[in-house]
Formats: sequence, structure tokens, C-alpha cells
Amino acid sequence: MMVSFRNPILKTKRAKIFIMKKALKWIGIILLIAFIIIQFFPKNYPENQPVTENDIITHHNVSDDIASILKTSCYDCHSNQTTYPWYSKIAPVSFLLKHDIEEGRGELNFSEWGTYDVMDKIDKLDELVEETQEGKMPLPIYTFMHGHAKLSDSQKEQIEVWANSLMEEIISE
Repeated sequence: MMVSFRNPILKTKRAKIFIMKKALKWIGIILLIAFIIIQFFPKNYPENQPVTENDIITHHNVSDDIASILKTSCYDCHSNQTTYPWYSKIAPVSFLLKHDIEEGRGELNFSEWGTYDVMDKIDKLDELVEETQEGKMPLPIYTFMHGHAKLSDSQKEQIEVWANSLMEEIISE
């Protein structure tokens, strides 16, 4: 079958493709401009603060093994000692990081552990065990970018044993 350029159906298809390509080009340009503009918005990250006696590691004389697990897998979102990676300066990722850190510190802040009352400590430790055992913490998006932060089954078990022991210690005080 011979294709004719005079066929109105082919002209209409070509016109639609041409219009779609042009529209996609303009959408791409607009998105690129928007991406560049949002880089100038201030990031306003939660500030890091010095370690105090309220930090859980200092407050309860946590073993080096558990301290290492907490610092590697939890502290970036759940303490006042966040290590901001290079991509934290690039919007819109920076906005997501800021949100996750503020939310994480609001739920559990290991740097402010000593300020929690007994029931809050018990609840937070219980939730820590539950969240880590179910694989909800650290967040999958975090472990995707920080593979070393993913908890092994052995580390999850260590956290569970430590948290249960600490709950008993807190109750007996």
C-alpha cells in the first residue's frame, strides 16, 4: 500500500504529533525553570545542637554496639545531630528532608531523651522495637540512599533486647 501525503488522516496524525512534541518541549522548559527557581528558596533546616546529658547514649550509658546502631540508623532524623548529605541542598529533595527530620524529631528525639517522663520513655522504646521489627524504621527511602543504615535481623534483635532491658530499668527507678 502506498502512503500518500495528501491523505487527511495522516495530516491530522502528523499535526497532533507536532503539537504534542511542541507542548512537551514547553512543559520541559517550564519544569526546568521552576526547578532552577526553587533552588533559591531558603532551606531552613532544623539546627544541630551540641550533645548534652539528655542524650539517650549519655543519659543511660548505652553500650558502644547499640550507640553505633542508633547513630548509624536513627540519629539523622531522631536527634539534634543530623548529618546533612550533599543532596540535602537540592530542592525539592531538601523540602522532603526538612519535613522528615522535623517529623522524626517530633516523634522521638534521642538528644532530648532525658526530658521525657517515664511513660513517654516506655512508649517510645516500645514503639522503637515495633517499628524496627516491622521494618518501618529506618524509613525505606532513607535506607535506599544510606544502605549502611539498613538494620540486619541481628541488629533488630539487639535493639529489641536493649530496649526491653532499658524499659525494665526505667520502670524500676
